[in-house]
Amino acid sequence: MASAVTCSAAELLPHLGSSANATAAAEFICGRFSAVSEYLTQTTYAVDTTYLLFSAYLVFAMQLGFAMLCAGSVRAKNTMNIMLTNVLDAAAGGLSYYLFGFAFAFGAPSNGFIGKHFFGLKEFPSQAFDYSYFLYQWAFAIAAAGITSGSIAERTQFVAYLIYSSFLTGFVYPIVSHWFWSGDGWASASKTDGNLLFGSGVIDFAGSGVVHMVGGIAGLWGAFIEGPRIGRFDRSGRSVALRGHSSSLVVLGTFLLWFGWYGFNPGSFLTILKSYDHTTRGSYYGQWSAIGRTAVTTTLAGCTAALTTLFSKRLLVGHWNVIDVCNGLLGGFAAITSGCAVVEPWAAIVCGFIAAWVLIGFNALAAKLKYDDPLEAAQLHGGCGSWGIIFTGLFAKKEYVNEVYPGFPNRPYGLFMGGGGKLLGAQIIQVVVIIGWVSVTMGPLFYLLHKFKLLRISRDDETAGMDLTRHGGFAYIYHDEDEGSSMPGFKMTRVEPTNTPTPDHHHHNVVV
Repeated sequence: MASAVTCSAAELLPHLGSSANATAAAEFICGRFSAVSEYLTQTTYAVDTTYLLFSAYLVFAMQLGFAMLCAGSVRAKNTMNIMLTNVLDAAAGGLSYYLFGFAFAFGAPSNGFIGKHFFGLKEFPSQAFDYSYFLYQWAFAIAAAGITSGSIAERTQFVAYLIYSSFLTGFVYPIVSHWFWSGDGWASASKTDGNLLFGSGVIDFAGSGVVHMVGGIAGLWGAFIEGPRIGRFDRSGRSVALRGHSSSLVVLGTFLLWFGWYGFNPGSFLTILKSYDHTTRGSYYGQWSAIGRTAVTTTLAGCTAALTTLFSKRLLVGHWNVIDVCNGLLGGFAAITSGCAVVEPWAAIVCGFIAAWVLIGFNALAAKLKYDDPLEAAQLHGGCGSWGIIFTGLFAKKEYVNEVYPGFPNRPYGLFMGGGGKLLGAQIIQVVVIIGWVSVTMGPLFYLLHKFKLLRISRDDETAGMDLTRHGGFAYIYHDEDEGSSMPGFKMTRVEPTNTPTPDHHHHNVVV
């Protein structure tokens, strides 16, 4: 918030001389100054609120990206089901976050574990929070739920989605965001009382841990308890690819997520009209510059991860795979999300390069352990998100840390940047406590759903596809390549002519 312009009639009076009207003139001038100051303050609020709302809209648009990515990554017979679950994540998450989630996350004043104010947005808006802030945080909450839905796709009952989505967005995720983002959180880098974990607090700027790890670890437990899809591994235990039905939708979803990430990471500054210390740079440099830098680091990490995955998979499997490249790109984004605001652009390239290999490694481990995740969500968001948290503890730059988290000039920063190991220690603790918290909450929930037969659909329904058995029909007419599907459909087949065509005429018959 820009500092207010102040005016005192008593201070102004000596400059107006000793005329009879000097006092009235001083009061008039100061009254005008006060009006201008109030207008500038309101304008600053309006600009910052508009920026935050626009960022919220971008993050919400990521739901469309998730929907397209999920739809393209599953077989055609389950398209309507996975699309409906993405709509459900937003709808059920909206109500649960309104009633409970936001209060648990940001209901200050509170304790270090959980918030306790603003249930149902009571006492809103306030000096601390406006409605735009709620909308932005809700968009983050449903993103975590969307990650989880990808892990358990193609075999999960609809009621299970309702239960886990509401629980995750209304309780599990808000508690984590309170710990690391609230001014009262025990490990927050913005803790108001100054009692920071290791003198630093955890730097998870836009949520590699708070969002991506939470969604990924929740999905890990769901997919582990459900078990792999039918046909994912043969009787000898070898991996069998159950390919998604549309690479086009995967690419479309990836680009939509890429676009939305510019609200996810740069938008996490929450405000844009904020100046920084001008002793080293001119007035051209402020929070608007840090926002631009954050967009650049985000871009570079994703691009590097995509190219690293492209050439690495070419060497490992012998072909260029667009699905792998898209997942690698998203893995780079998930990793840079933690440190995007406090690292140099060159460090983001390092982050993306290693994130690609983290994803490749976790995918290999998943296949070896017969773990089935149709969207690689646990490996991507959980694995790459974990790396991103560690990366921040290694590469956070002192200058940027002090700009983004002001008030503590001696705050630790990245180990490789000369800041010691305290920040890295705090980051490691974040990884451990998120794994522990999500495991002790979501693990038992999925286990109870499994025990009460509310988690996985029947074998016949899974073989036939949930679009037909649970949703009344197909998303579109299709032909699946997997041998287990006996659903009617059609296939466009190109038939070459029996006679050699003349040089001037080529006839191609298409049989349906």
